[in-house]
Amino acid sequence: MKEKIAVLMGGRSLEREVSLRSGRRVCEALTERGYRVVPLDVTADLVPALRSERPDAAYIALHGKYGEDGTVQEVLEFLGIPYTGPGVVASALAWDKAVSKRLFRENGIPTPDWVTFSTAAFKEMGAATALDLVPDAVGGFPLVVKPAEQGSALGLTRVSEAAELPNALMNALSYGDKAIVEKWIDGAELAVSVLDGPDGLRVLPPVEMVALSGLFDFSAMYTPGETEYYVPARLDDAVMAEVVRLAGEVHVLLGCRHVSRVDMVVGADGVPQVLEVNTSPGMTETSLLPMAAVAVGVTFQELVELLTRAALDGLE
Repeated sequence: MKEKIAVLMGGRSLEREVSLRSGRRVCEALTERGYRVVPLDVTADLVPALRSERPDAAYIALHGKYGEDGTVQEVLEFLGIPYTGPGVVASALAWDKAVSKRLFRENGIPTPDWVTFSTAAFKEMGAATALDLVPDAVGGFPLVVKPAEQGSALGLTRVSEAAELPNALMNALSYGDKAIVEKWIDGAELAVSVLDGPDGLRVLPPVEMVALSGLFDFSAMYTPGETEYYVPARLDDAVMAEVVRLAGEVHVLLGCRHVSRVDMVVGADGVPQVLEVNTSPGMTETSLLPMAAVAVGVTFQELVELLTRAALDGLE
């Protein structure tokens, strides 16, 4: 029998149900590979449970707040338990899209123009009186409005005219304290997964998502049949090479380890634009990381074990 692995899932985030689906699949895969598996729903009893079970490592199958923002990572480090995925700093940087986009821009990584609004800016500084300046600031309509700290495209709205902007911002800010208003780019939407292994960085084939509704939102992500997927993405060789290069560069820039998923869009000009980074990619039946892995002959069980071994073996 192999090592004991605690699989952390569920929690209180808005992505709880997705996390539970990811966690159950991970538990099954680890059991099939011979590990002793301890499924743990992340509640107020998590720390006592971890101290009692004393696992050799934790597999983080959490999505959303507290699972991807560095919170659970800090707890695990405090308890001395190795864990899968990026560390505290990389998780926090990727979770805050407003901060990570600034890092992209400062380091020459293309990302769509944007502005950030906080609840405090509206309540304490009168930011609502300047919404008329937004279109010029980001290059005109259409725009996309989304929470700065949220996953699974929750709270995302495509905005085509000025009258729609206030409600879209209110919707995004209902999910957190900051919202991003970003230039919408029509083009190929891509998810590019990056793995760290004993042999170094490996960028998996980009997955192209075509939502039948025209918007790759929460429903399109997790409802079978609502999105068409192409693996690898339908890109010419030069653009494909640039997409792969950028994904690896972004992974390193944020200080990620083990795994990340870099979301991009390639517009009519053929220039890949980086949108955001996910540090705890989904592991459900419709998730993009496992889809990319299968395309290069890595089974779901092998993928889960690869990430688990990275934690157990102290791969940084």
